[in-house]
Amino acid sequence: MYHRMIQDQQQNPLLPGYSFNAYLVAGMTPILADGPLDFAIDRPGGMKGYILNLTVKGQGKVFDGEDTFYCNPGDLLLFPPKARHLYSRSANADSWYHRWVYFRPRAYWADWLEWHTKTRDVGRLSLPNNTLLLEFDRLFANIEQTQKSGRRFCEELGMNLLERLLLRAMEEDPQSPQKIMDPRVIEACQFITGNLAGELRIDEVARHVCLSPSRLAHLFREQVGINILRWREDQRVIRAKLLLQTTQESIATIGRVVGYDDQLYFSRVFRKRVGVSPSDFRRRSVEINYPAKPYRSQPWPEQENAVAYHF
Repeated sequence: MYHRMIQDQQQNPLLPGYSFNAYLVAGMTPILADGPLDFAIDRPGGMKGYILNLTVKGQGKVFDGEDTFYCNPGDLLLFPPKARHLYSRSANADSWYHRWVYFRPRAYWADWLEWHTKTRDVGRLSLPNNTLLLEFDRLFANIEQTQKSGRRFCEELGMNLLERLLLRAMEEDPQSPQKIMDPRVIEACQFITGNLAGELRIDEVARHVCLSPSRLAHLFREQVGINILRWREDQRVIRAKLLLQTTQESIATIGRVVGYDDQLYFSRVFRKRVGVSPSDFRRRSVEINYPAKPYRSQPWPEQENAVAYHF
Protein backbone atom coordinates (compact mmCIF):
# COMPACT_ATOMS: atom_id res chain seq x y z
CA MET A 1 0.00 0.00 0.00
CA TYR A 2 2.84 2.38 0.85
CA HIS A 3 4.44 1.94 -2.56
CA ARG A 4 1.11 2.53 -4.29
CA MET A 5 0.47 5.74 -2.31
CA ILE A 6 3.94 7.06 -3.12
CA GLN A 7 3.52 6.26 -6.81
CA ASP A 8 0.12 7.95 -6.88
CA GLN A 9 1.61 11.05 -5.25
CA GLN A 10 4.59 11.41 -7.57
CA GLN A 11 3.32 11.80 -11.11
CA ASN A 12 4.68 15.34 -11.59
CA PRO A 13 8.41 15.61 -12.38
CA LEU A 14 8.48 19.12 -10.86
CA LEU A 15 7.62 17.70 -7.42
CA PRO A 16 9.79 15.78 -4.95
CA GLY A 17 10.17 12.03 -5.19
CA TYR A 18 9.41 11.63 -8.90
CA SER A 19 11.16 8.49 -10.15
CA PHE A 20 12.94 8.98 -13.49
CA ASN A 21 12.88 5.31 -14.49
CA ALA A 22 12.14 6.11 -18.10
CA TYR A 23 13.92 6.66 -21.36
CA LEU A 24 12.36 10.07 -21.85
CA VAL A 25 10.67 12.72 -19.69
CA ALA A 26 10.23 16.32 -20.84
CA GLY A 27 8.78 19.52 -19.46
CA MET A 28 8.99 23.26 -18.84
CA THR A 29 10.04 24.76 -15.50
CA PRO A 30 8.60 28.29 -15.03
CA ILE A 31 10.50 29.97 -12.18
CA LEU A 32 9.27 33.35 -10.93
CA ALA A 33 10.93 35.37 -8.18
CA ASP A 34 9.56 34.24 -4.80
CA GLY A 35 7.37 31.65 -6.53
CA PRO A 36 6.94 28.03 -5.44
CA LEU A 37 9.78 26.83 -7.71
CA ASP A 38 12.19 29.63 -6.83
CA PHE A 39 14.93 27.67 -5.09
CA ALA A 40 18.34 26.25 -5.94
CA ILE A 41 18.82 22.77 -7.35
CA ASP A 42 21.84 20.93 -6.00
CA ARG A 43 22.40 17.33 -7.02
CA PRO A 44 26.08 16.67 -6.20
CA GLY A 45 26.02 13.25 -7.88
CA GLY A 46 23.91 14.31 -10.86
CA MET A 47 21.45 11.80 -12.32
CA LYS A 48 21.55 8.45 -14.11
CA GLY A 49 20.52 9.91 -17.45
CA TYR A 50 21.21 13.06 -19.45
CA ILE A 51 19.44 16.42 -19.08
CA LEU A 52 19.17 18.76 -22.07
CA ASN A 53 18.12 22.28 -21.04
CA LEU A 54 17.06 25.36 -23.05
CA THR A 55 16.53 28.80 -21.50
CA VAL A 56 13.56 30.50 -23.18
CA LYS A 57 12.97 33.47 -20.85
CA GLY A 58 14.75 35.30 -18.04
CA GLN A 59 18.12 34.20 -16.74
CA GLY A 60 19.51 31.25 -14.80
CA LYS A 61 22.69 30.90 -12.77
CA VAL A 62 24.76 27.71 -12.96
CA PHE A 63 27.48 26.68 -10.47
CA ASP A 64 29.25 29.04 -8.09
CA GLY A 65 32.67 30.55 -7.52
CA GLU A 66 35.04 30.77 -10.47
CA ASP A 67 32.89 28.36 -12.53
CA THR A 68 29.72 30.48 -12.33
CA PHE A 69 28.00 31.21 -15.62
CA TYR A 70 24.58 32.52 -16.61
CA CYS A 71 21.95 31.16 -19.01
CA ASN A 72 20.06 33.55 -21.24
CA PRO A 73 17.37 32.86 -23.86
CA GLY A 74 18.86 30.61 -26.53
CA ASP A 75 21.43 28.97 -24.27
CA LEU A 76 21.49 25.17 -24.34
CA LEU A 77 23.02 23.01 -21.62
CA LEU A 78 23.74 19.27 -21.63
CA PHE A 79 24.22 17.61 -18.23
CA PRO A 80 25.73 14.13 -18.64
CA PRO A 81 25.17 11.35 -16.09
CA LYS A 82 26.78 11.98 -12.68
CA ALA A 83 27.71 15.61 -13.53
CA ARG A 84 26.75 17.93 -10.69
CA HIS A 85 23.51 19.91 -11.02
CA LEU A 86 23.80 23.28 -9.27
CA TYR A 87 21.57 26.00 -10.63
CA SER A 88 18.85 28.52 -9.81
CA ARG A 89 17.18 31.69 -11.05
CA SER A 90 19.70 34.49 -11.40
CA ALA A 91 19.36 37.27 -8.84
CA ASN A 92 19.60 39.66 -11.81
CA ALA A 93 16.32 38.44 -13.33
CA ASP A 94 12.73 38.19 -12.10
CA SER A 95 12.20 34.84 -13.86
CA TRP A 96 13.88 31.84 -15.44
CA TYR A 97 11.85 29.70 -17.82
CA HIS A 98 13.68 26.69 -19.13
CA ARG A 99 12.60 23.67 -21.14
CA TRP A 100 14.26 20.35 -20.41
CA VAL A 101 14.41 16.74 -21.55
CA TYR A 102 15.64 13.92 -19.35
CA PHE A 103 16.69 10.88 -21.40
CA ARG A 104 18.63 7.65 -21.56
CA PRO A 105 20.39 7.83 -24.94
CA ARG A 106 20.42 5.30 -27.70
CA ALA A 107 23.84 3.69 -28.04
CA TYR A 108 24.66 5.26 -31.40
CA TRP A 109 24.13 8.80 -30.06
CA ALA A 110 27.52 8.83 -28.32
CA ASP A 111 29.17 11.24 -30.79
CA TRP A 112 26.23 13.65 -30.57
CA LEU A 113 26.60 13.93 -26.81
CA GLU A 114 30.23 15.07 -26.87
CA TRP A 115 29.80 18.84 -26.81
CA HIS A 116 33.02 20.77 -27.24
CA THR A 117 32.39 23.74 -24.93
CA LYS A 118 32.03 22.54 -21.33
CA THR A 119 32.13 23.80 -17.76
CA ARG A 120 32.53 21.08 -15.12
CA ASP A 121 31.52 18.48 -17.75
CA VAL A 122 28.31 20.38 -18.59
CA GLY A 123 28.03 21.03 -22.32
CA ARG A 124 27.18 24.56 -23.46
CA LEU A 125 25.89 25.93 -26.76
CA SER A 126 24.41 29.36 -27.51
CA LEU A 127 21.96 29.81 -30.38
CA PRO A 128 22.91 33.02 -32.20
CA ASN A 129 19.48 34.43 -33.05
CA ASN A 130 15.80 34.43 -32.15
CA THR A 131 14.79 32.40 -35.20
CA LEU A 132 16.86 29.46 -33.98
CA LEU A 133 15.55 29.91 -30.43
CA LEU A 134 11.99 29.59 -31.72
CA GLU A 135 12.90 26.51 -33.76
CA PHE A 136 14.53 24.76 -30.79
CA ASP A 137 11.71 25.85 -28.49
CA ARG A 138 9.22 24.13 -30.81
CA LEU A 139 11.35 20.98 -30.90
CA PHE A 140 11.41 20.80 -27.10
CA ALA A 141 7.65 21.47 -26.95
CA ASN A 142 6.95 18.77 -29.54
CA ILE A 143 8.99 16.24 -27.55
CA GLU A 144 7.03 17.09 -24.39
CA GLN A 145 3.65 16.90 -26.14
CA THR A 146 4.49 13.60 -27.82
CA GLN A 147 5.90 12.01 -24.67
CA LYS A 148 2.77 12.96 -22.70
CA SER A 149 0.26 12.10 -25.44
CA GLY A 150 -0.39 8.52 -24.38
CA ARG A 151 -0.34 7.46 -28.03
CA ARG A 152 0.95 4.12 -29.13
CA PHE A 153 4.73 4.38 -29.55
CA CYS A 154 4.75 7.83 -27.89
CA GLU A 155 8.12 7.08 -26.31
CA GLU A 156 9.66 5.94 -29.59
CA LEU A 157 8.25 8.99 -31.41
CA GLY A 158 9.57 11.25 -28.67
CA MET A 159 13.01 9.67 -28.95
CA ASN A 160 12.97 10.26 -32.71
CA LEU A 161 12.18 13.95 -32.13
CA LEU A 162 14.98 14.11 -29.56
CA GLU A 163 17.31 12.60 -32.12
CA ARG A 164 16.47 15.46 -34.47
CA LEU A 165 17.05 17.97 -31.68
CA LEU A 166 20.50 16.56 -30.88
CA LEU A 167 21.48 16.56 -34.55
CA ARG A 168 20.33 20.18 -34.94
CA ALA A 169 22.44 21.11 -31.93
CA MET A 170 25.46 19.47 -33.57
CA GLU A 171 24.68 21.29 -36.80
CA GLU A 172 24.65 24.66 -35.02
CA ASP A 173 27.86 23.98 -33.09
CA PRO A 174 30.71 25.47 -35.14
CA GLN A 175 33.17 23.11 -33.40
CA SER A 176 31.30 19.89 -34.19
CA PRO A 177 32.89 17.49 -36.70
CA GLN A 178 31.84 17.79 -40.32
CA LYS A 179 30.86 14.12 -40.44
CA ILE A 180 29.16 11.95 -37.85
CA MET A 181 28.34 8.25 -37.80
CA ASP A 182 27.54 6.77 -41.18
CA PRO A 183 23.77 7.21 -41.73
CA ARG A 184 23.49 3.57 -42.83
CA VAL A 185 24.83 2.45 -39.45
CA ILE A 186 22.37 4.78 -37.72
CA GLU A 187 19.55 3.33 -39.80
CA ALA A 188 20.68 -0.20 -38.94
CA CYS A 189 20.59 0.67 -35.23
CA GLN A 190 17.11 2.14 -35.58
CA PHE A 191 15.90 -0.90 -37.50
CA ILE A 192 17.26 -3.31 -34.88
CA THR A 193 15.85 -1.22 -32.01
CA GLY A 194 12.43 -1.26 -33.63
CA ASN A 195 12.52 -5.05 -33.96
CA LEU A 196 14.06 -6.19 -30.69
CA ALA A 197 11.49 -8.94 -30.20
CA GLY A 198 12.25 -10.52 -33.55
CA GLU A 199 15.18 -12.64 -34.67
CA LEU A 200 16.54 -10.37 -37.39
CA ARG A 201 19.34 -11.88 -39.40
CA ILE A 202 22.30 -9.74 -40.35
CA ASP A 203 21.46 -10.13 -44.03
CA GLU A 204 17.97 -8.68 -43.35
CA VAL A 205 19.47 -5.65 -41.64
CA ALA A 206 22.02 -5.26 -44.44
CA ARG A 207 19.29 -5.45 -47.08
CA HIS A 208 17.29 -2.80 -45.19
CA VAL A 209 20.22 -0.34 -45.34
CA CYS A 210 21.34 -1.33 -48.86
CA LEU A 211 24.69 -2.82 -47.89
CA SER A 212 26.20 -6.27 -48.18
CA PRO A 213 26.28 -8.19 -44.87
CA SER A 214 30.09 -8.13 -44.78
CA ARG A 215 30.24 -4.37 -45.45
CA LEU A 216 27.63 -3.64 -42.79
CA ALA A 217 29.42 -5.85 -40.26
CA HIS A 218 32.69 -4.03 -40.93
CA LEU A 219 31.16 -0.53 -40.73
CA PHE A 220 29.17 -1.39 -37.61
CA ARG A 221 32.15 -2.69 -35.65
CA GLU A 222 34.32 0.19 -36.86
CA GLN A 223 31.85 2.90 -35.80
CA VAL A 224 29.98 1.37 -32.86
CA GLY A 225 32.87 -0.61 -31.41
CA ILE A 226 31.13 -3.98 -31.07
CA ASN A 227 29.45 -6.41 -33.45
CA ILE A 228 25.78 -6.26 -34.36
CA LEU A 229 24.67 -9.27 -32.29
CA ARG A 230 26.40 -7.99 -29.15
CA TRP A 231 24.89 -4.53 -29.69
CA ARG A 232 21.41 -6.03 -30.08
CA GLU A 233 21.85 -7.96 -26.84
CA ASP A 234 22.88 -4.73 -25.12
CA GLN A 235 19.70 -3.03 -26.31
CA ARG A 236 17.56 -5.97 -25.20
CA VAL A 237 19.03 -5.86 -21.70
CA ILE A 238 18.62 -2.06 -21.50
CA ARG A 239 14.96 -2.37 -22.52
CA ALA A 240 14.40 -5.23 -20.08
CA LYS A 241 15.85 -3.18 -17.20
CA LEU A 242 13.49 -0.31 -18.01
CA LEU A 243 10.45 -2.61 -18.15
CA LEU A 244 11.43 -4.28 -14.87
CA GLN A 245 11.67 -0.85 -13.23
CA THR A 246 8.52 0.71 -14.66
CA THR A 247 5.96 -2.09 -15.18
CA GLN A 248 4.47 -5.00 -13.27
CA GLU A 249 4.67 -7.35 -16.26
CA SER A 250 5.92 -10.84 -15.47
CA ILE A 251 9.54 -11.68 -16.13
CA ALA A 252 8.47 -14.17 -18.79
CA THR A 253 6.44 -11.47 -20.58
CA ILE A 254 9.30 -8.98 -20.44
CA GLY A 255 11.64 -11.62 -21.80
CA ARG A 256 9.32 -12.18 -24.77
CA VAL A 257 8.98 -8.42 -25.38
CA VAL A 258 12.75 -8.08 -25.75
CA GLY A 259 13.20 -11.21 -27.85
CA TYR A 260 13.68 -14.16 -25.48
CA ASP A 261 10.89 -16.75 -25.61
CA ASP A 262 12.67 -18.96 -23.07
CA GLN A 263 12.43 -17.35 -19.62
CA LEU A 264 15.35 -19.35 -18.23
CA TYR A 265 17.59 -18.30 -21.11
CA PHE A 266 16.50 -14.67 -20.67
CA SER A 267 17.34 -14.85 -16.96
CA ARG A 268 20.78 -16.33 -17.72
CA VAL A 269 21.59 -13.60 -20.24
CA PHE A 270 20.32 -10.90 -17.89
CA ARG A 271 22.32 -12.19 -14.92
CA LYS A 272 25.46 -12.47 -17.05
CA ARG A 273 25.16 -8.86 -18.25
CA VAL A 274 23.76 -7.14 -15.14
CA GLY A 275 25.14 -9.31 -12.34
CA VAL A 276 21.78 -10.16 -10.75
CA SER A 277 18.64 -12.00 -11.84
CA PRO A 278 15.69 -10.04 -13.29
CA SER A 279 13.65 -10.58 -10.12
CA ASP A 280 16.49 -9.34 -7.89
CA PHE A 281 17.01 -6.34 -10.16
CA ARG A 282 13.31 -5.42 -9.89
CA ARG A 283 13.31 -5.84 -6.12
CA ARG A 284 16.40 -3.68 -5.68
CA SER A 285 14.97 -0.99 -7.95
CA VAL A 286 11.82 -0.80 -5.83
CA GLU A 287 13.86 -0.56 -2.62
CA ILE A 288 16.01 2.25 -4.05
CA ASN A 289 13.14 4.29 -5.47
CA TYR A 290 10.60 3.72 -2.68
CA PRO A 291 12.46 3.11 0.59
CA ALA A 292 10.32 1.64 3.32
CA LYS A 293 9.48 4.74 5.36
CA PRO A 294 6.02 5.42 6.77
CA TYR A 295 3.94 7.63 4.50
CA ARG A 296 3.55 11.28 5.47
CA SER A 297 2.10 14.24 3.62
CA GLN A 298 4.81 16.69 4.72
CA PRO A 299 8.29 16.76 3.16
CA TRP A 300 10.90 14.41 4.52
CA PRO A 301 13.52 16.14 6.66
CA GLU A 302 16.09 15.89 3.88
CA GLN A 303 13.64 17.62 1.52
CA GLU A 304 12.87 20.60 3.73
CA ASN A 305 15.60 22.67 2.12
CA ALA A 306 13.70 22.22 -1.17
CA VAL A 307 16.62 20.95 -3.22
CA ALA A 308 16.31 18.67 -6.25
CA TYR A 309 12.57 19.20 -6.69
CA HIS A 310 12.48 20.42 -10.27
CA PHE A 311 14.61 20.98 -13.34
